[in-house]
Amino acid sequence: MKRKKTALLMTALLIIVAGGIYFYYGFLFKEARNIESENPEISITASQLIDDYNSDPKKADLQYLNKTIEIKGTVTKETDSVIILQSSVFCLFNQKLKHNLLNTNAVVKGKCIGYDELFQEIKLDQCTINKPNN
Repeated sequence: MKRKKTALLMTALLIIVAGGIYFYYGFLFKEARNIESENPEISITASQLIDDYNSDPKKADLQYLNKTIEIKGTVTKETDSVIILQSSVFCLFNQKLKHNLLNTNAVVKGKCIGYDELFQEIKLDQCTINKPNN
């Protein structure tokens, strides 16, 4: 009788642990998206993106937020891992940039993370440069 209770208890414990692992990996733990390998959902100019956010930020968030977008524009500022397009689109890269892109036209792909009211910038992260050209 004691052996049956122990076996039943061990089986229940195993089911609970297996269920916990399934729940963690199935629902709670999500791997980060690899934006570099995704195709852009939207291709837009930096000027149009800025206009959309300036005219109706809530509508623009519905259209662009958390989506992979491709943006064409002129690089107006550059640091080690950031470029700014048209003075208002902040593009954060995962690694340091090797090119001097200042005052050139660039095509950047990244994930839109929204509008920063403090800096008045549209923010993108996990960016990659697709086709820099003059």
